[in-house]
Amino acid sequence: MTIPSERLSGDLPVVDAESVVDQLEPDATVLVSGFGRVGYPKAIPLAIADADEEFGLTVVSGGSVGDEIDEAMVEAGAIDRRYPYQSAGAVRRSVNDETVAFADRHIAALADDVQYGGFVDPDVAIVEAIAVGEDWLIPSTSIGHTPAWVESVDQIIVEVNRAQPLELTAFHDNYRPGTPPNREPVPLSAPDGRIGGPRIEFDSEALTAVVETETPDSPYEFRDPTDVDLEIASNLQSFLVEEVRESSLYDDSVRVQFGVGSLGNALMGALADADFGDRDLVYFGEVIQDGLLDLLDENQLHAASATSFALSSDGQERLFENASRYAEDVVLRPADLSNSPTLVDRFGVIAVNSALEVDLYGHVNSTHVDGSRMLNGIGGSGDFTRNSPLSVITLPSTAVDGDISRIVPMAPHVDHTEHDVDVIVTERGVADLRGTSPRERARAILESCAHPDFEPALESSLERADANGGHEPHDLETAFSWQE
Repeated sequence: MTIPSERLSGDLPVVDAESVVDQLEPDATVLVSGFGRVGYPKAIPLAIADADEEFGLTVVSGGSVGDEIDEAMVEAGAIDRRYPYQSAGAVRRSVNDETVAFADRHIAALADDVQYGGFVDPDVAIVEAIAVGEDWLIPSTSIGHTPAWVESVDQIIVEVNRAQPLELTAFHDNYRPGTPPNREPVPLSAPDGRIGGPRIEFDSEALTAVVETETPDSPYEFRDPTDVDLEIASNLQSFLVEEVRESSLYDDSVRVQFGVGSLGNALMGALADADFGDRDLVYFGEVIQDGLLDLLDENQLHAASATSFALSSDGQERLFENASRYAEDVVLRPADLSNSPTLVDRFGVIAVNSALEVDLYGHVNSTHVDGSRMLNGIGGSGDFTRNSPLSVITLPSTAVDGDISRIVPMAPHVDHTEHDVDVIVTERGVADLRGTSPRERARAILESCAHPDFEPALESSLERADANGGHEPHDLETAFSWQE
């Protein structure tokens, strides 16, 4: 693969960020690149936040972005609506006090939602790149939905970030599915295959501005694994080793996905010691985290496919210094492929995601604290949980220093139903829910996953619910009292 020698190629409309702000309509719908808090525009959002003009923008990203958008622009009052995932304090507070309107969506379907589904009517795409020409760009540390964004608008603005090495070109595999109903099957036969190229192409007339920046992505901050994290990881490892040994689905290789975050990063570490025999370990998911780089460095990971890097400062340094070596085993592709239900099913990916809480029947709340306050969003967890042949939810059994049980009688908000969840893992143990009736599920989760301090209350709740009868019995008064 040829690495470009120049950041800017051809006759380009190079301007400063403040000039771009003058081009924007105050109520524009803006599609921004970014996924996992990397690969998003930085200079233009700060210029918007500092502008004298009052903005009321609708901002759509492929995944989480950095503080330049979700802190500075929000605090400046420049965002009226925000879709579909966020992870910063300022925007979260604004979403929960209704200062910013917010709607959550599954990542896999977002490109189609924007292009064909009437989700929003986009005006402009502002995307980050490491290089740009008159009718093409090469993304930086994430691809996300950038290919769909540039197809969806008549106005494209590119931030060329000189802080991102041109060697990132080697990771990118951009492929666009066709338009329904004539959409062809995605011609990807292996998780590490390549079916596209590094460039995202567009109509040259759509490129209205190019802004040069040198602002690096903010590194992801992974906390050190707690004892509880390590116990969850140990339980997951034991379960997966036995599952791989017994199921013919994993005769040749083990394909896994992990949710982004400190727990997910810790769980990846558990795979380093897992005895999968001579089977290759393959990652097919959304983000590349430090734990995956560790596995690659130790020659314990055959390949990794994602749409974004989400790395600590140490991880970023490792990646940038050794980009050519990592690119031999790592590929970044658009989010509608990294999260594609078809590909998750085709490759038989084991989905491992975390949650806020799980109820006794296996319903999972991933997004709303107390059923009401939005945390971040569903992200891609639904794409994998629903379409995986083995979906695993991992979480500690308690929160707030043990004062709150994360195993509850009835989830106050449900993101993943009992029909899509196969296994629950906490530091207490593993509940395999496959083939169980509701009462059997409740018993398995209570006995294997709940914290002993809360077992008596959960047991009492089950007894009162059981007295009411029915297929999946509830005692609503007891269930709702847990939220108090």
